[in-house]
Amino acid sequence: MSMANPGMDPEVFEQFIEQLRRYVRERLIPAEDEVIAQDAIPADILQEMREMGLFGITIPEEFGGAGMNISQYIETVKQLSYASPAYRSTVSINIGMTGSAIKNFGTVEQKAEWLPRIASGEIACFGLTEPGSGSDSAAMQTTAARDGSGYRLSGTKRYITNSPHAKVGLIMARTSKEALPKNAHVSAFIVDMTTPGITIGKPDKKMGQAGAHIADVIMDDVRVPGSALVGGEEGRGFQIAMQSLDNGRLSVAGMSVGMGRRALDTAIRYATERKAFGEPIANFQLIQAMLADSEAELYAAECMVADACARADRGESVMRKAAVAKLFASETCGRVVDRCVQVFGGAGYLAEYPAERFFRDARILRIYEGTSQIMQLQIAKHLLREFATEGAVW
Repeated sequence: MSMANPGMDPEVFEQFIEQLRRYVRERLIPAEDEVIAQDAIPADILQEMREMGLFGITIPEEFGGAGMNISQYIETVKQLSYASPAYRSTVSINIGMTGSAIKNFGTVEQKAEWLPRIASGEIACFGLTEPGSGSDSAAMQTTAARDGSGYRLSGTKRYITNSPHAKVGLIMARTSKEALPKNAHVSAFIVDMTTPGITIGKPDKKMGQAGAHIADVIMDDVRVPGSALVGGEEGRGFQIAMQSLDNGRLSVAGMSVGMGRRALDTAIRYATERKAFGEPIANFQLIQAMLADSEAELYAAECMVADACARADRGESVMRKAAVAKLFASETCGRVVDRCVQVFGGAGYLAEYPAERFFRDARILRIYEGTSQIMQLQIAKHLLREFATEGAVW
């Protein structure tokens, strides 16, 4: 068990969250139409987010970050996710996956070189998924061939969030042709995305999440120095990816709660304003049932996320708990946005109203950082392994 993480001073954190809540409502939500129209976060808002320190909330203070623990980080994600998902998406890889991988596994030199850049808002990406492999790392095709003291990376990564803007990439690649036990054929590399041989594909057109960009990363004989190998050790890439995915899964769970709250609040407001049969539809019990079910499920998801984060901060392994929280919260958000459309009725199907956008934006939550089905397999695997080790009390 690792040391507990006290994180940022609680009073300072409360002040930060209050400031963020206001910023989300007064600045980010009013800019959503522009984000959608331009398919990009306005440059002035991006700069404000950098100045607020949002790209470095989990980075230790000595490297220019805020030093938040996991509970504080996920609470920040929840608050940010009340607005359009593009905002959270832009900072998420810096503070969750790439930043945490370097913080937890990097050498002293790697931390000193890369963490200040990430905390200052140089956008990061995380390269695990490929055209033929996602959760199945044994099928990974990207290779890292030794070249003197360094390596040459070749292969294609797919659906890579932020890659069109990224300056820093954490890239997983095979350092062994054979699939080794415990996925020890996979290693992790910190890559300057301006390195010759890296090409970024055209951003993919998506169902939702306007302003959040994904694209292919194509690497053709990309020369990286030996100092790019995370932790200076081959074969740890899968372990690094999985721990980073725990963070990513808690982040998606927190995001699911934030988006679900926005959808529920929007449905409540519409139900009190829209009249049918001479009275607000909020007076009708079948509308109330949808609102009540949404509240109950979101509260359950919030409790799960809070518990998993608290356990992670105490140093517990939360692989199973993170998978459970991600599974439940993302499925919950899917149901809540569906009910939001239903409360809006015919208007819910029109792009003029926000319910239609919430519905599309939320659909990816059950897919990325591991699909709901992969979460089920992870959870079941842990349960069965525990049973085999500990047995059951009848």
